[in-house]
Amino acid sequence: MAGEPARERRTEDSPLTAPLLVLGAILAVQLGAAAATELFDDVGPAGTVLYRLVFAAAVLLALWRPDPRGADRRSLALVTVFGVSLAAMNLSFYEALDRIPLGIAVTLEFIGPLGVALAASRRRLDLAWVALAAAGVVLVSGPSGDADAAGIAFALGAGAFWAAYILLSSRVGRAFEGGGGLALAMAVAAALMLAPGAAVGGSELLDAELAAIGLAVALLSSAIPYSLELEALRRMPVGVFGVLMSLEPAVAAAVGAVALSQGLNGAELAGIAAVTAASAGVLRRSGTDPTA
Repeated sequence: MAGEPARERRTEDSPLTAPLLVLGAILAVQLGAAAATELFDDVGPAGTVLYRLVFAAAVLLALWRPDPRGADRRSLALVTVFGVSLAAMNLSFYEALDRIPLGIAVTLEFIGPLGVALAASRRRLDLAWVALAAAGVVLVSGPSGDADAAGIAFALGAGAFWAAYILLSSRVGRAFEGGGGLALAMAVAAALMLAPGAAVGGSELLDAELAAIGLAVALLSSAIPYSLELEALRRMPVGVFGVLMSLEPAVAAAVGAVALSQGLNGAELAGIAAVTAASAGVLRRSGTDPTA
């Protein structure tokens, strides 16, 4: 019995624990995205987003039990805008995923948090990372012009809304205790998606098997990775966390190839590598929290 606390301390202090938690979170998100594509034929991207947001909102509201009556008008307006960014980010990403491979969609979307990190930096070296990221975007977008333009636009739009999400989240966190602000914003996002989700998904949304997949998407894309990321951040500096999170485009490409049979050509793989390298370089010393 006396040796158990020592074993627990060695487990917690293991240098592999935190990186494995981050990689687990990344993998969960990409598996959730891959699972979401299975719903597109039946309920469309909008219906899939509705599933994800409704289930995520239900979990968060039950967990935090926020009371909007105790918030002032400014805080409620802020959480509403936050909810709009959540709905737009998810819908844009799934619309992109319906048109272009997972690895390319995630790479283009990742420009959003990369831009936030660059905006907070004053280092000249970051100009080189900007050039590398721009080259990566050109490569994954298809220099020959044969890529799906709408899919690329939706992915870049998702990145812009992801950037807004990062900037708004810190303000919402200051206005509400714990995760109450996020729970309310998720409820707003779910409400915004009711009409478009129902219009596209129709009665298929009531199918028990499809709803079960939707629940799995919500858990893989939200609850599980958020929990793993928080545990990882307890064990490592934010800069190291950011470098590991920059592997997300590469993991997305691997999941897309294995789970969805989405092969990528040499130029696209080079573009993903360029954006990953640029993100790692910027986030390594950035003061921006990638999980804000």
